[in-house]
Amino acid sequence: MSGINIQLNEIYMLVGMTLVTFGIRYVMFPISGRFEFPALFQRGLRYVPPVVLTAIIVPSVLMHDGETLDLSLTNPYLIGAIAACVIGGLFKNLLLTIVVSMVIFLGCQWVFALG
Repeated sequence: MSGINIQLNEIYMLVGMTLVTFGIRYVMFPISGRFEFPALFQRGLRYVPPVVLTAIIVPSVLMHDGETLDLSLTNPYLIGAIAACVIGGLFKNLLLTIVVSMVIFLGCQWVFALG
């Protein structure tokens, strides 16, 4: 009997998450044509993607073990991130940035593992 309760709880949870997700994403559609954000707010929204990506990436680069802050030059994540910033800023080429920074990151991991 407890197996049935667990399955029902999972179904209720999935239905609830579906309703919440649907509600959050689609509640704005009926008013989307009748409402316009102020220009200042629209300009501010342009900064949301870089800020969100920074909030995701920086902790994993600086605290790659999840516990301690590692700002040393023996941190391959930090060296790879710095390389990605420099290469991306200089060449403005996404593929080149990814490939070269990954080669630098993996090379640093290999070198630091040897020493």
